[in-house]
Amino acid sequence: MGRKKQYDYFKKMEQLAENVHTAAEILEEIVDNYSTTDFSERAEKIHEIEKNSDQIVEELTNELYDAFITPIEREDILVVSERLDDILDGINAMTYLFENLVITQMRAETDKLAALVTEAAKGVHEAMKEFPKFKISKALKELISDVNYVESQGDRLYSRLKKHLFSKEQDVLEIVKWKEIYDGFELIINYHEDAVDLIDGMIIKNT
Repeated sequence: MGRKKQYDYFKKMEQLAENVHTAAEILEEIVDNYSTTDFSERAEKIHEIEKNSDQIVEELTNELYDAFITPIEREDILVVSERLDDILDGINAMTYLFENLVITQMRAETDKLAALVTEAAKGVHEAMKEFPKFKISKALKELISDVNYVESQGDRLYSRLKKHLFSKEQDVLEIVKWKEIYDGFELIINYHEDAVDLIDGMIIKNT
């Protein structure tokens, strides 16, 4: 009987990051061209990506239970995978927020928040592609720094939009709705920073 092919944990984590990137791009499309008529079709694409990622995390977790040797510590693989899944859960949750809060149109500069999510997702995706070479990579630290910079931009935009919401909006219901949406975007962007910070910690631990 031939030996079982070694499971590629890095490739699976890269697949999760690719899913994050794809879902972020769809979310940005939803925000940029917001329409209640084709919203469900686009949201369903994100739902399917999120389900696929859940399956990848389950498969990866099962492999970790049985593995004798892993390229980095099991806990590290699991925590990065779970954080990538958290990003996808956050993106998926935004589609339900738009639907459940009966959003009919986007407020000004919501597209900028969505664009930052996509930028952060692209950075995480590129970082995960580079992650297998973490012991020799010269690009990985810069990719991590880029995502951290996107997160700081997100913090500033989030703060400004919330201040404008509370100081200018007179409709209490709109304030409640959009506070929740802004909070959701901030959480997603923060999750991206968490993911690359975990990678940064693993570089330090394993080199």
